[in-house]
Amino acid sequence: MPVRAAVPWVAPFALFMVLLAVLKPLAIPQPWNALLWIVLLVSALLIFSRSVIELVPKHFVMSTAIGIGVFMLWIAPDALFGDGYRSHWLFDNSIVGHPTAGLAPDERGDVLTLWLRAARAVLLVPILEELFWRGWLARAVDSFDDFRLRPLGSFTTLSFWATALLFASEHGSYWDVGLLCGLIYNAWMAQTRSIADLIWTHAVTNGCLSAYVVLANKWQYWA
Repeated sequence: MPVRAAVPWVAPFALFMVLLAVLKPLAIPQPWNALLWIVLLVSALLIFSRSVIELVPKHFVMSTAIGIGVFMLWIAPDALFGDGYRSHWLFDNSIVGHPTAGLAPDERGDVLTLWLRAARAVLLVPILEELFWRGWLARAVDSFDDFRLRPLGSFTTLSFWATALLFASEHGSYWDVGLLCGLIYNAWMAQTRSIADLIWTHAVTNGCLSAYVVLANKWQYWA
C-alpha cells in the first residue's frame, strides 16, 4: 500500500482516535480540553490533508436533507422508547461500552466549552471522518495495494458493509444508529462520488445533534 498517499486521508482520523484514548484519562479541565482538541485537529488537517479536502457540495439541498434525516434517525430510538433504551445489554456492556455523557454537569453551563465542543463536532469531525471512512477505507478494502486505483464512491458489497459496520463500532453504545448512519452515508457517497457532499451531510447531522444536545439537555449524545 502506498503509505505516503494514504497519509492525507488517514492521519487526522488516527490522531482523533489517539486523542480519544489519551485526553480523557488526563482529565484536563474545560475549556482547555476542548481548545486542545480544536488546535490539534485543525493542525492535523492543515498539515496533512489540505490537498484532499473538498468543501463545496455538488448537491447542497439533498445533502442537507439527508443530514437532517440521519439526525432524526439518530435520536429516534431514545425518543420513541425512552432513556432506558440504552440500558439494554446490547448497548451497555464491556464490548461496546457504556452510554455516558462527555461533559460533566458543572461543565455544561460554560458557553466557551459548548461552542468549542460544537465546533469540533460540526466543523472538524465530519472532515476527518469522511476522509478516512469513505475517502480512504472504502477504497482500501477493495484495493489495499493501491487504494487510488478505486475512484471515490466506488463500493463492492464487501467494502460497503465493512465500512458501515466499522463505522458503527466507532460509535460504541450507539452502534445501532451508527450502522444506519453508515449505510446511508455510504449510499449517498456511491450516488454522488463527492467527498464534499459527505462532509456537508455529516456536518448537518452533527450540527442538528449538537443543537439538540444543548437545547434538550441530552448530553449523552456528546460522548
